[in-house]
Amino acid sequence: MFIFYPFLRAIWYSVNEVSLLGGMLGFTGIENYKRVFSNPDFPSIVSNSFQWTFIAVGLQLVVGTLGALLLNQTFKLRGTVRGLAMIPWATPSVLVALIWMWLLDPNHGLINAFALNIGLIDEPVALLSNPDTALRTLIFIDAWQGVPFFAVMILAALQSVPEDLKDAAKTDGCSRFMVYRHVVLPHILPTVLITVVLRIIWTANYVDLIYILTGGGPGYASTTIPLSSYVTAYKIGDMGQGAAVIMVQAAVLTFLIAFYVRLTNQKEEK
Repeated sequence: MFIFYPFLRAIWYSVNEVSLLGGMLGFTGIENYKRVFSNPDFPSIVSNSFQWTFIAVGLQLVVGTLGALLLNQTFKLRGTVRGLAMIPWATPSVLVALIWMWLLDPNHGLINAFALNIGLIDEPVALLSNPDTALRTLIFIDAWQGVPFFAVMILAALQSVPEDLKDAAKTDGCSRFMVYRHVVLPHILPTVLITVVLRIIWTANYVDLIYILTGGGPGYASTTIPLSSYVTAYKIGDMGQGAAVIMVQAAVLTFLIAFYVRLTNQKEEK
């Protein structure tokens, strides 16, 4: 009721002319899809979506793995640090967007003020208003929020590695790096893969940060496929074309979902 019916209805909308106020206006076949692919800005939107998704998730994976390795060490107040590390992930996305909007404000933001004081820049920089930096800044913010998720997931996998296997490897003369390479990595790899695929799916559909911080601008510099679908459907009022836009992404994500299900099944079998 709550998944398949809306999904099938979206497919039906994508092959019809649907007005936000006027309702169903008539069957159009693949006309909405033709309009999507003939849009001169669509290649740029697709490129933004790929950058937003894969660069952000890549950063989260690398930094999250390093964070998990650090949190797996023994040190004072380790439990407290682990709890504090989850704050960005636990913070609502809207609040995260508002926090970074204030931090990056060119007139009153702390980041610009700090950069000016140390001589890093000569004048305030509006990172979110510059076509060259808007998307990169959004990717950084999303990575900042998502790193704790990777850190906790990988940390849990690290703690599940049997100590006797690592001790046996050390006894056989393996260095610390070799222990991680031949014992730890194979053990945590299924968790890492599942976490990456799951996070890719989430990030690809993520709209909150982009909508609040830049609205997809300047121009289409930071517009992604989900945001384009939302703007087309609810701002322009063309529900049919908006549905067609998001169905293009749904087709791509179907492969990732199938891959995720396969990885999950393999892990359960093991």
